[in-house]
Amino acid sequence: MKKPSNPFITAGYQGARYFCDREIETKSLLQNMTNGLSTTLIAIRRIGKTGLIRHVLAKLPAGYTSVYIDILPTENMNEFLNVLASAVINSIPQRTGPGKMIMDLIKSLRPVITYDPLTGIPQVTIDVRKGEAPKHIDSIFKYLEKFPKKIVIAIDEFQQILEYPEKNTDAWLRSSIQTLKNVTFIFSGSRQHLMDDLFSDPSRPFYRSTSLLNIGKINPEKYSAFIIRHFKNNGIKIEKEIVAEMLEWTDIHTYYVQLLCNKVFAESGNQVTSRTWRMEANRLLEEQELLFLKYRDLLTKQQWRLLKAIAREGQVYSPSSKDFVSKYSLGS
Repeated sequence: MKKPSNPFITAGYQGARYFCDREIETKSLLQNMTNGLSTTLIAIRRIGKTGLIRHVLAKLPAGYTSVYIDILPTENMNEFLNVLASAVINSIPQRTGPGKMIMDLIKSLRPVITYDPLTGIPQVTIDVRKGEAPKHIDSIFKYLEKFPKKIVIAIDEFQQILEYPEKNTDAWLRSSIQTLKNVTFIFSGSRQHLMDDLFSDPSRPFYRSTSLLNIGKINPEKYSAFIIRHFKNNGIKIEKEIVAEMLEWTDIHTYYVQLLCNKVFAESGNQVTSRTWRMEANRLLEEQELLFLKYRDLLTKQQWRLLKAIAREGQVYSPSSKDFVSKYSLGS
């Protein structure tokens, strides 16, 4: 894997060297995958969920093959089929007998195969008759079941199936995969209440069908050591106190930590000062100004005042409490 020009990765996965901590979560997921136990992974947006999945899939032992799909952009089962077929084509070696069988199956659906102009990765579009997508998805799963290696399928933003117009998608999917022995799943999602509905509601088909894993923020001490090491390895001096300021400003939210460090790394010269990182932090806010103004326009005046009050406070556990309302004059 080619060394990145900036060690603070904000998109994709560049290998374990550029991945911070998550040792406990990684061990837990690997243990589940190698023991045939499907797992539900729940985390808020941009906390590092997808990076963790990529990290775990990269660490699977010999004898395993992984398939990763992100279904957030999909709107129905036909689009789910397209995303799954594309991922399988890119992940399963076609030289093997089972791999060729899977490819022949996908070809039998008369797909239109195009190539991403930037990455060159094949993308599949299959136009099937209404109501037939589940049958073809099930066929792909059955072929993967015959593959000589163990298969791990990671479905990111899994709660999206609740938005599909097809009824009882979760019931059909649960029925399709529950007999698979060669295929293990990671179901991940960022909308906790919807993921809870899918996996913790006794009336739902996926109830207690997986191991549940919630991930939070990275330990600040470990994140600090990670940041200092990458600056130091590139000849840039940064004090621990400066890193602590940056972590506090980003609230240790993985994506924002990575983004700020990426910008500071690119502009710092041979030393990072408080002035350096604060300038980059202000630039980041300025870049988002138009977006923030759009958000403001979506809110009532009272909602906007409440949002500003929460921002000033930092953490608010009871925004309707008398003390908080009085402190920021939020009364109607």
